Amino acid sequence: MKKLLLNVFALALTVSSFAQISTPAASPGAQITQAVGLTEIMVDYSRPAMKGRTIFAADGLVPFGKIWRTGANGATKITFGQDAKVGGEAVKAGDYALLTVPNAKDWTFMLYPYEGRSWNSYTEKEAAAKFMVPTTKTAMPVESFTIGVNNVTSNGATIDFMWANTMVSVPVEVEVHELVMADIKRMTAGPSTNDYYAAASYLHDSGTDNALALEFIQKATSGENPGFWMVRREALILADLDRTQEAIAAAKRSLAMAKEAGNDDYVRMNESSIAEWTNK
Repeated sequence: MKKLLLNVFALALTVSSFAQISTPAASPGAQITQAVGLTEIMVDYSRPAMKGRTIFAADGLVPFGKIWRTGANGATKITFGQDAKVGGEAVKAGDYALLTVPNAKDWTFMLYPYEGRSWNSYTEKEAAAKFMVPTTKTAMPVESFTIGVNNVTSNGATIDFMWANTMVSVPVEVEVHELVMADIKRMTAGPSTNDYYAAASYLHDSGTDNALALEFIQKATSGENPGFWMVRREALILADLDRTQEAIAAAKRSLAMAKEAGNDDYVRMNESSIAEWTNK
């Protein structure tokens, strides 16, 4: 019995030692992230190696004219942080599975809304974008399949696919000018009504500077169509500054606006405040 237990223990140790053995992945995974313009492009893929094999050919590892997962182990995933033009085609921001059809002189690219790594699941679906890009020859053989985001400018880049002696560069364009101009317009226009209201609310709620809070809230309420809640805040600040008659006038204005908007809560709050301040 003792001998049997020793044998079982030895077997357990052997199995445990085998379970801990780690070996390099045949096609290791890779992730790249590159800032382009005001956004980012991310690629998640696996990198098979040549290992002396013919890669792109009619009878190669990646046969001409056949759909390829564009890597190994699963579909390559590409993420665009904002809407872009990819290969001349409009592509919405989001995650995409990439499949390609390599040929000697060009590759066909197909982008599908990403649903998972199983590349076969995309082959019968309609691509969100499909385009063709010519191939070029690399100066030297590339041992491991490589995807890179290169030739980065303020509003574009290329996504380069390289393996063996083949390279394909997909042009990407992103919008920058309109976004920058929109920010410039917002900045030069100054703080918005909501900005002034938020600043006033903070100062009032924290009790740090009611005089400055009044200055900010009156910038908000003097604009076109202020909210009844903004005028209510003005009334409360005025009351805390002991400017009672002005507070009552503001509360009456907020009350009328709340009635018109059908907000019973603010109607009740303003009526209560007006009664309280009138009896001071």
